[in-house]
Amino acid sequence: MSWIGELLPNPLTDRASQYDQARREILCHEAGRRAQAEISTWPGYAPTPLHALPGLARRTGVGTILYKDESRRFGLGSFKALGGPYGVLRALGREIGTETPEFAVATSGARSPTVTCATAGNHGRAVAWGARMYGCRSIIFVPAVTSEHRAAAIAAFGAEVVRTSGDYDSAVRVAQAEASRNGWIVVSDTSYEGYEDIPRAIMQGYTVLVAEALDQLPGGRPPTHVFVQAGVGGLAAAVCAHLWEALGPDRPILTLVEPEGAACCLRSGRSGRPTTVPGPFDTMMGCLACGEPSDLAWRILREGSDFFLTITDDASAITMRRLRARSRCAVWPKRAAGDRLSWPASPGPPGWLDSWPRPGNSRVVRRSDWTEAPGSW
Repeated sequence: MSWIGELLPNPLTDRASQYDQARREILCHEAGRRAQAEISTWPGYAPTPLHALPGLARRTGVGTILYKDESRRFGLGSFKALGGPYGVLRALGREIGTETPEFAVATSGARSPTVTCATAGNHGRAVAWGARMYGCRSIIFVPAVTSEHRAAAIAAFGAEVVRTSGDYDSAVRVAQAEASRNGWIVVSDTSYEGYEDIPRAIMQGYTVLVAEALDQLPGGRPPTHVFVQAGVGGLAAAVCAHLWEALGPDRPILTLVEPEGAACCLRSGRSGRPTTVPGPFDTMMGCLACGEPSDLAWRILREGSDFFLTITDDASAITMRRLRARSRCAVWPKRAAGDRLSWPASPGPPGWLDSWPRPGNSRVVRRSDWTEAPGSW
């Protein structure tokens, strides 16, 4: 069974570079603390668990492997619950002219704003949940292939769900056009020219899970390697930025994981600039079926990430089954790509990680190099 598609060292990695002011204007610890202060007041907030996978660690020859389990986050089943609602809050605050959540009361006698976005599932559900929490209307655009189950899960939070005729990137453009036509507020985790403030806030919300994970590490020892799914790059940039600012050149080696058929970050790494991958995308990892990286995220990942890795649908499927059996958490194909923060946290016996290419190594690993599925986790 094939697991690995391609492993590409990032040719632009600069591990000696400081996390400078230009990057802090995108994401920083100070803004992260403000996000955490707000998010921690939301009903049902609690840090999500950082699970150990001792069986997998033994089999792969490393000391410890941990993964951050976001399946219980606010009952929404995804890390997106940290970003979408926080983006709604900041967007509405700008619209009404206040940064406090009490503005929801202030809208009761006036026209309630409408927030909108495109989604493959999780982000739209998070935005709809945030809109309900803060008392505004939400209209969510989904790609043509979105399942009825996912659409219903979004509508359950009071959103109007609109199915488009194209893929995710097409749905993004439709949402933008309809928002411009109707005066709605776009709450997207994908940034583009002229639209950065809300995606920045969403990514800042994601950094909450990184801060939690660092607090949960056994003995407080930083990890040596971090694996995180890519998508448009929002979560990956949040992870990269938080660790880079905290640990500088001693930060973990960061690998971005994508489906073989939707690897816009790997393509961008190879070309050295944001690169669009045309659809349609044939992958079970539907929430990672993204063809265009976020501009803001790429400014962090361009020099801050170390590797780009593509995996097969077979890898995602077996990982879902084994993580479900190991931790009894709800694991979906997107989560199986990186499972939030899956990282070897301490050195162990010589094994596969000792031969993992280091930054600057031009080695490329093809799928035929890794075919054996792991045993008990």
